[in-house]
Amino acid sequence: MKKHNYSAGPSILPQEVFEKASQAVLNFNNSGLSILEISHRSKDFVAVMDEARSLALELLGLQGKGYQALFLQGGASTAFLMAPYNLLKENGKAAYLDSGTWATAAIKEAKLFGETVVVGSSKDDNYNHIPKGYEIPADADYFHCTSNNTIFGTQMKEFPATNIPVVCDMSSDIFSRELDFSKFDLIYAGAQKNMGPAGTTLVVVKEEILGKNGRTIPSMLDYTKHIKAESMYNTPSVFAVYVSLLTLQWIKEKGGIAAVEKLNNAKAELLYAEIDRNPLFKGAAAVEDRSNMNVTFLLTNPDHTATFDALWKEAGISGLPGHRSVGGYRASIYNAMPIESVQVLVDVMKALETKV
Repeated sequence: MKKHNYSAGPSILPQEVFEKASQAVLNFNNSGLSILEISHRSKDFVAVMDEARSLALELLGLQGKGYQALFLQGGASTAFLMAPYNLLKENGKAAYLDSGTWATAAIKEAKLFGETVVVGSSKDDNYNHIPKGYEIPADADYFHCTSNNTIFGTQMKEFPATNIPVVCDMSSDIFSRELDFSKFDLIYAGAQKNMGPAGTTLVVVKEEILGKNGRTIPSMLDYTKHIKAESMYNTPSVFAVYVSLLTLQWIKEKGGIAAVEKLNNAKAELLYAEIDRNPLFKGAAAVEDRSNMNVTFLLTNPDHTATFDALWKEAGISGLPGHRSVGGYRASIYNAMPIESVQVLVDVMKALETKV
């Protein structure tokens, strides 16, 4: 039976990517060597890294605009501390928007480096919406936000205008929708949602914001050193970078971010329409802030849980239970999720009406 993978991450990847990656595990570029064993300094892998970094900037519309793309390790969790290490001045301050669990984790790390101002928070409402009406201090060294909140199913639909550098954790919606990415000075994203397997993290940074905070930065946490070494300061996650490149190529072949966004909108509209139509379900996030990547919803009557769980499991659906912070269900419909799989879930939701 075909499996419909709704996992929040590591998550679904395109079938074409799996096929190309599996071949490379056996024989990469007809070299007689596996992608898992080639040297990261070999010309074949250097070409992979160079293309991956270049294609990331191309898809984001940032080529030739003073940005560098890096593939690093440590996930967004390491980026939480790299951002203040590289941008927060010794006696400066940072401004953060608290919109969920991962934003909270980023704030915790920033507080280790200096004054950290939380300009807005939706914590009191269990993060069921994006904070609004907040002000960003003009004298802050940077403003940090999280574009999509995987656990709570909320997504920023617009971003504030400010004259200070803007840092954004885009781990769960990078490459999923068109934005003016030049409004951001630092973007980071773990690969394991929309871009590749777990093990590498994309960082896109505007070079002119670096080297100005007066700190001595440990080498592995210094963006300037990684830029100079072209993401090869230490041995990179070779396989994860390669699969990320395949996924970026897949996005480009689809027609780029604009084409992918159109498909993502159709998937989200299909699923949210059923949540709103079906009296047995209700959405967990505020309607105006609903995520197009992570759809969170609840049963209106918990007594139907066993019946619904049996139905979606029988249909080959995997990874649907919600995070314990929200409960209910979470359908992660990342770029590679086909709309046919979303229809399977919608059909199961409709079927529940005939069973209760």
